[in-house]
Amino acid sequence: MDNPLRDMVQEAFAPLGVLARATDQFQPRQGQTDMALAVADVVAHGGSLVVEAGTGVGKTFAYLVPALLSGERVLLSTATKALQDQLFARDLPRLVQALNLPVRLALLKGRSSYLCTHRLEMARQSSSLPDRTTVHLLAKVETWSHATTTGDLAELPGLDERSPLIPLITSNRDNCLGSQCPKFKSCHVNAARREALGADVVVINHHLFFADMAVRESGMAELLPTVRVVIFDEAHQLNETGVQFLGHQLGTAQLLDLTRDMLATGLQLARGLADWQGVSSLLERATRELRLVAGKRPGALKLRWTGDAPEGIHPEAWSLALQDLGAACVQALRALETVSELAPDFVRMFERVADIAQQVDAFLKPCAPEAVRWVDVTASQMRLMEAPLDIAQSVRDKLMSAKPQDASTSGATTDERARAWVFTSATLGDDEGLTWFTEPCGLESAKVLRVSSPFDYPNQASVYVPRHVVRPNDPAHSAQVAQLASDAVRRIGGRTLVLTTTLRALRAIGELMKQQLDGSGIEVLVQGEWPKRHLMERFREGAQAGEGGCVLVASATFWEGFDVPGDALQLVVIDKLPFPPPNDPLVEARSKRLEAQGRSAFNDYFVPEAVVALKQGAGRLIRRETDQGLLVLCDNRLVTTGYGKRLMAAMPPMRRLESEADLAQALEALKLAALTTASTTAF
Repeated sequence: MDNPLRDMVQEAFAPLGVLARATDQFQPRQGQTDMALAVADVVAHGGSLVVEAGTGVGKTFAYLVPALLSGERVLLSTATKALQDQLFARDLPRLVQALNLPVRLALLKGRSSYLCTHRLEMARQSSSLPDRTTVHLLAKVETWSHATTTGDLAELPGLDERSPLIPLITSNRDNCLGSQCPKFKSCHVNAARREALGADVVVINHHLFFADMAVRESGMAELLPTVRVVIFDEAHQLNETGVQFLGHQLGTAQLLDLTRDMLATGLQLARGLADWQGVSSLLERATRELRLVAGKRPGALKLRWTGDAPEGIHPEAWSLALQDLGAACVQALRALETVSELAPDFVRMFERVADIAQQVDAFLKPCAPEAVRWVDVTASQMRLMEAPLDIAQSVRDKLMSAKPQDASTSGATTDERARAWVFTSATLGDDEGLTWFTEPCGLESAKVLRVSSPFDYPNQASVYVPRHVVRPNDPAHSAQVAQLASDAVRRIGGRTLVLTTTLRALRAIGELMKQQLDGSGIEVLVQGEWPKRHLMERFREGAQAGEGGCVLVASATFWEGFDVPGDALQLVVIDKLPFPPPNDPLVEARSKRLEAQGRSAFNDYFVPEAVVALKQGAGRLIRRETDQGLLVLCDNRLVTTGYGKRLMAAMPPMRRLESEADLAQALEALKLAALTTASTTAF
């Protein structure tokens, strides 16, 4: 089939093509060109393409170049706001300039990423700011608010994403006043949406995409129908992100926030017109009674909910508590209805209560088929959860069956304009069909392409599995991992990332390494002690010449998206195989479904999940063609079990170290490499 776009892409990626002429760092790679041509084919003719592109392939250019050259409207979704900023501020402008294209770019995030000028004004007048630090930060935000054109809080340096100020100066779906807001005309969220509607390329994130699929309120409902090309980068996160939004959630913290807002708004704007104290107290009491039904629980727990009530809770008491909550919502709705014409605040409050009443009603009914319910419980809070086991049906029903609207024909659609879907990541499974990704995402009929990393792993990296370390279920495991890591860190002077699979191991290993490396001049950073951005910046700074190196002990989000090229990171230590927790209700339900189909939950779910997570963690090590590094996997199941061999086979082909002597030699080589680089840089 004729495809002029393919020829344009081939020319752009040629050794003397436009990319090579415009970008000094560009080097043509066969894998990158192969991926770009595959994307060009699906963009030209429509359909779905799934691409696993190993680290170093250059997948960003490989999907952006054909998308930009096509002249089509493009929606680009990635995993995090930080990656959004990188694409919008760095990668896209470079390519648009290199290709000399008149392309309009837009960045669209969720509400909580933008300053709400109405709530900023309210916060300024509030007498309940938590502390003096927050007051000073509010003044800084106010000064910035007069200069910003976007209102994107990412522009504001020093604003911690965990700051208690953020919910006071941003809006959410519950408290946004919409068109009734006195600041509606100057609203940064609305400005960002208008910008997106007029742009050729719009950069969003997966959370925003699925939130819109669930509630149709983020502006995507207008945007998506007019877009022909949709690209998901970091697509390995799609399924887990999607299930968060495509079910039901109801939290006691959300309910208590509502009662406080309703009481304050009622007394301020309609005092004496309803019994605000009584209505709010009724809803608050019903909320607290619902939590009390679960009894005292140590720590944070997930309670399975397989029948009429979560495990350990009497079904009759549970049902009665939910009914009382629903009745309290009805009383609140009646009060709000009588004053709805007085102020837009009451209209929005009515919608909030109605939405909660609807969620309560949903939880009083049986769980939806192909979904799972559970309750998250802490000492003081509770969240009721219902989620589909995967996003496959939603993808088939809401995405793949829809065609873009042709604005020139008043919303008509044609087969010739079938939408193009591209899904890509460095890790999407360990089989040729990438079924770990395609099955739960409903993409079994998509074309699949696997592109290997161009890195010379046998010469750039080595991997060591210490056989002397006890099994992960042994109480001594974390202590042995900490000791091994500390010994290695002393030899190379920091430059180490320790990845753990649990928060318990994170705390234990972090504390032990701090003790063991005390006085060494090597700083031990532990996730949770500082904001993520601060930890990453400090780690990179610690590797600069003249300073003692850094060690970062981390879990969760640091397994991916942590990019430290060069000698700043030479050693990655992983405490154990990252299997999903078997007692998690969602994991358990997925396992049972596979077993009901006559399949092996362990081989078809647990092992592929571990493969993807392990490849992500190992991927932190080698980021450039010149990097040298060592990966230590402290789980001897990798060399003593059959599934361990499968996991090792899925890893990049690093050189295998067999003994402690090999390990010592590899560490010495890394130390010398770092010293050589430092001396070369100094002169």
